[in-house]
Amino acid sequence: MKTIKIALVGQPNVGKSQLINAISGAHLHVGNFSGVTVEYKEVEFDRGDYHIEMIDLPGLYSLDAYTPEEEVTKRYLLEESYDLIINVVDANTIARNLNLTLQLCTLQKKMVVAFNMYDEVKRRGGAIDTEAFHNITGIRAVNTSAKEGIGVEELFRAAIETYERDGGRCKLAYDERIEEEADKIAAILKKEHFPLPPRFVAIRLLQEDKEIYQMVHDRPIFLEVHEPLQKAIERLKIEFDEESAKDVFTDERVALAKGIVHQILKAPEKETLTDRIDGILIHPILGLPIFLAFMYAIFWLTFEVGSIPMDYIDATFSNIADAVGKVLPEGFVSKAVVEGIIPAVSAVVMFLPNILILFFGINILEQTGYMARAAYVMDGVLKRFGLQGKSFIPLVSGFGCTVPAYMAARTLKNPKDRLITMLVLGFMSCGARLPVYVLLVGAFFAPSIQSDVMFAIYVGGAILGLITAKVLRLTLFKGEPEPFVMEMPKYRFPSLRALGLDLWIKTKMYLQKAGTFIAAAAFIVWFLSSYPVDRDAVAQYEKKIELAQSEEAKTKIEDEMNAYILEHSYLADLGKTVEPVLRPIGFDWKLSVAAISGLAAKEVIVSTMAVLYHTNDQDENLTDVIRKNIPFAAAVSMIILVMIYSPCLAAMSTFYAEIPQWAWRTFYTVYPNVLAWILAFISYHILT
Repeated sequence: MKTIKIALVGQPNVGKSQLINAISGAHLHVGNFSGVTVEYKEVEFDRGDYHIEMIDLPGLYSLDAYTPEEEVTKRYLLEESYDLIINVVDANTIARNLNLTLQLCTLQKKMVVAFNMYDEVKRRGGAIDTEAFHNITGIRAVNTSAKEGIGVEELFRAAIETYERDGGRCKLAYDERIEEEADKIAAILKKEHFPLPPRFVAIRLLQEDKEIYQMVHDRPIFLEVHEPLQKAIERLKIEFDEESAKDVFTDERVALAKGIVHQILKAPEKETLTDRIDGILIHPILGLPIFLAFMYAIFWLTFEVGSIPMDYIDATFSNIADAVGKVLPEGFVSKAVVEGIIPAVSAVVMFLPNILILFFGINILEQTGYMARAAYVMDGVLKRFGLQGKSFIPLVSGFGCTVPAYMAARTLKNPKDRLITMLVLGFMSCGARLPVYVLLVGAFFAPSIQSDVMFAIYVGGAILGLITAKVLRLTLFKGEPEPFVMEMPKYRFPSLRALGLDLWIKTKMYLQKAGTFIAAAAFIVWFLSSYPVDRDAVAQYEKKIELAQSEEAKTKIEDEMNAYILEHSYLADLGKTVEPVLRPIGFDWKLSVAAISGLAAKEVIVSTMAVLYHTNDQDENLTDVIRKNIPFAAAVSMIILVMIYSPCLAAMSTFYAEIPQWAWRTFYTVYPNVLAWILAFISYHILT
């Protein structure tokens, strides 16, 4: 019985795992999500006179490996022993997939190509001429569909026949100028034995492949090949007018792939609805303005529509506080609930509609398939700032919640790209910061421009994040970001059930947080702001209240008494201790306490302010009180601080769990707070 070792190679999400299941009857996990094929998997089975060992390698876009998964596949292809390559190609995107196929060709290994997902091509009226592909390239090809079971047996027979006979190796050649330079280098390399074909080594050297260069560098032949190689690279760059030799080969492969597709794709694909929509939404000129218009619409709805129920929610909680105050006997518990917990929880719950509208908008973009297009549109912008298009997904997720956004950064396999993205994610204002913005913007800006100010806050944070990423790329993370490659899903109508379920889960979580963590935080803030009590001073105020001749006078004296108690409380002592650090950015001790409380959770800032700026006037809501007690410049300074400084403890814990190096943990903990203080200082002093 003959043993054949087959390497299954292809770009991500081309159906390799499904195909290996269909051929062998094995049950590998289907899909190419994070953690599924981080290392290659192997199955063994007998078929007739053959014992087959089939290795399912992690997906890679090209031999210019950027991610750990791609490195695993590249190392296997270059260093391990195997008899045959089955190159799985997505039949829907042949030209893009052939970039890898043409690189595999240079290995001069026996190879068979499987045009997988062929059933989808047929449904659109297309057809792939595998015989023509064989004539052009010298490689057998089979149209397959692992899902439908089409062509699987034919592919297996083609693999056996290719193994048994001579040939099956690629006969394609690059431009004659490239081939001439490659032949010169290969002729020198033939003087020494290499485990790889000399032509392959020569072509990879001309593309400035660092690993291949190192392999040759460590051998005596390097002295002879070095100078001719440098001259050849320079000649190619000049002749093809490119900045790097790698670009010369990339352009060549693109041209070859287009030529092959033109000859083998006999029936033109029908233009789908997805293609027509993409023509508008990812248009080179219109794409970015359309994306910004979508985002502006989401923020406009968040503020304008979300503000409608706020007064009703506030009034409802006021009525609840009155009812509870009448039921509970006067004393510590009554005051804690009526003056501390209920106003604080009310201040947070009041902004629930705004948060749900923001999440609803982002979910719509995700479910329709537009988010991947937005990443594509933003790739060009992000690259200028040292990021790549895939960073867009965690960055946008950061507008919802920073915790899952940090986890979403796992899709960035390049360690530098991932760490830069995570270091600037905090500048994307999460949903927990929204109540703070709505409160302060509603208090200090005219209704006609409030939604514009909100949009400016979110865009401003994003722009600051991009600038920070650029600085980090130029200083601590030198090098180019990984090229952007992402599958474009088909457009689909969002599932109302899925949308409703997601919003219900977020509502439930938010209310649970308001009813537990925030209520507990509010109680602590109230307690610290109400004690210790100066009994003598309170007794004097109470006498004045008894002697007051009108309700208005009583209310005024009560406010004076509450202000005195607050000014001499534990919380005031804490705030006054911190105040010298934050006084230069316009904060008194109350704002200082609110800012510090936000490190636990950003919503706590609002509940803390509700306790600290509590009023007995039934006609005044929190917005009115804030407007009276905080200067405009200090409010703007607070917005900037909240926009930039460290996220909540849960988000920080997630970062620490994802990034184990203490140097980066320390940097992450310190730098946003320093930057926030500096920018708040500048804005405060400009406005004053």
